Amino acid sequence: MRENDTIIKIENVTKKYGKVTAVDQITLEIPRGEFFALLGPSGCGKTTLLRMLAGLEMPSEGRIIIDGSDMSTIPPNKRPVNMVFQSYAVFPHMSVFDNVAYGLKFDQVAKADQYGQVMAALADVKLDHLAERKPDQLSGGQRQRVALARALVKKPKVLLLDEPLSALDAKLREAMRFELAELQDQIGITFVMVTHDQDEALAMACRCAVMDRGKLMQTATPSNLYEFPANKFVADFIGNVNLFEGTLEIDEPDHAIVQSDALGGRIFFDHGVSGAGGEKMWVGIRPEKVEILKREEGSTPPTPEDVPAGCNVAAGTIRQISYLGSESVYQIDLFNGRTMQVSRPNLSRWDQEDFTWDDPVWLRWHGDSPVLLQN
Repeated sequence: MRENDTIIKIENVTKKYGKVTAVDQITLEIPRGEFFALLGPSGCGKTTLLRMLAGLEMPSEGRIIIDGSDMSTIPPNKRPVNMVFQSYAVFPHMSVFDNVAYGLKFDQVAKADQYGQVMAALADVKLDHLAERKPDQLSGGQRQRVALARALVKKPKVLLLDEPLSALDAKLREAMRFELAELQDQIGITFVMVTHDQDEALAMACRCAVMDRGKLMQTATPSNLYEFPANKFVADFIGNVNLFEGTLEIDEPDHAIVQSDALGGRIFFDHGVSGAGGEKMWVGIRPEKVEILKREEGSTPPTPEDVPAGCNVAAGTIRQISYLGSESVYQIDLFNGRTMQVSRPNLSRWDQEDFTWDDPVWLRWHGDSPVLLQN
């Protein structure tokens, strides 16, 4: 991919249905060859935005540019895109070959050229050996690959995917994540995927745009979305997070302190946060970044002087444990009545036996673990 080679530009796009604004002033760019995900809860506007890229809806305001051309007057069948729908829409009465060839026949591609193009597309999705089968003879994952091959055979510059894995069971969905990401890397076409499944987006996409109520909340790589969320909504939507409201007391270049009555004490950051003194803010702490330690029954919360340098400590009691195989998730009641979630990997078969219900515990996390969040 050439540097700054942008294939999709979305400029101040708004979509209104009467008084309802489904997409609100969205601006973003997608480079050529990227696997991009539009992520957000139901009703956030992500599917409406995808349909505008496909030409199935037109913007109320703003414009969409694909490969240098303004799409304002370009109908869906003339756009350099193709779309894989959530239901796959595979024709049940046609063979796999004829399903994939359908678009080429519609475009009146010479019959002599159709065979090679269809078989190449089926080879890309590892279905060339099943070309003569009917869809009812295929698994759910195979039918999804037929839909992909049918979209790819026309060699679009952009492939649009609307919840592509939602119809699959959990085990197959996880396997197909890797297959779809590998396919995109292999063929090099720009993929734009809509999903509400955060794990799906984080596992496959190069970058994700998180949307809420028609607005763009943050665009970033999966790791930056998770580790450095731009606001409270993104932190809460991507993964699990403990959220505590507090007041910024100290903000120096090498450390900051937020006083949080919700957490029952001070939260130490090992870096400056560039905030205003006395400002109200939210602090997010991911469950896996918190360590659980045994605590003597009846011991009192530590004073700031008792806390190890660079660390935060809170006291609580285990009220609930969820065993999830690879990890265990603990619900900890703090002294002030609030609850904090902690996750702990089960590195051996007996890790989950270290703690049980009603155990008094210390919770400890380093000063680089919490993140400051906007509302």
